[in-house]
Amino acid sequence: MSDTEIIDHTVPRLSAGKFIRGTRIVFGRELEAYFDSPIAYIYAAVFLVLSCTTFMNSFFLDGIVDMSPYFEILPFLLIPFVPAITMRAWAEEHAQHTFELLMTLPLHSSQAVLGKFLAALSFYALVLGGSLPIVLMLVFLGDPDLGLIFSSYLGALLLGAFFLSFGLFASGLTRDQIVAFVLATLCGFFFVLSGHEQVVEVLDGLSPAWQIGTWLYESISVLPHYQAFGRGVIAFSDLVYFALMSGFFVWMNQLSLQRSKY
Repeated sequence: MSDTEIIDHTVPRLSAGKFIRGTRIVFGRELEAYFDSPIAYIYAAVFLVLSCTTFMNSFFLDGIVDMSPYFEILPFLLIPFVPAITMRAWAEEHAQHTFELLMTLPLHSSQAVLGKFLAALSFYALVLGGSLPIVLMLVFLGDPDLGLIFSSYLGALLLGAFFLSFGLFASGLTRDQIVAFVLATLCGFFFVLSGHEQVVEVLDGLSPAWQIGTWLYESISVLPHYQAFGRGVIAFSDLVYFALMSGFFVWMNQLSLQRSKY
């Protein structure tokens, strides 16, 4: 397959081997772009300093060999952090006029979207892995619940994947990185704060008959599903929630990509 071939979105069938190869090409390109930019290192350093410092403050105050405080603050740290990762993904392609070049490559739009998503998820996983020295410290100092830590990390990874999916979708809607950042941040606030206890009580108080706050908490908010992993519970319903929500925004990103092409 030559680089001069034009992508044909009208061909629905694509062999698994070709799909994986095309996705891998985009994945490698995007992951390399993350580490070619000093901004990525700055994001990673700031995130690790904030998250680890917050945990260490709680650790020294409580004196408990437990990593729960780290994961409790994580959703609120991801609200600005993930949009900072994703805002450049598609907006910069449009701004630098490389989007048209990407669309002329022999790739299906789903390969481009999935490649960017997996690259962003890999970068996020590497940054999240920067907190593993905390686990080693806890093991050295005491006897932490490693099963609970594992389930909490799994929840953090799924939470990051969800944030990345709507962050990439927001980036695909605009040519302006700042606009993409603001849109994704607002989405993050909505999905997190709609599960906060005080927000739920206020919304239910405003409309007692409709119980909007409770409905948002039970149906939309990411917080109760994420917090279940923090309790050591890996439930099928929570896995399905993250899979469906992340998949939905990845699919919406693909649709917006096709629309932009035409």
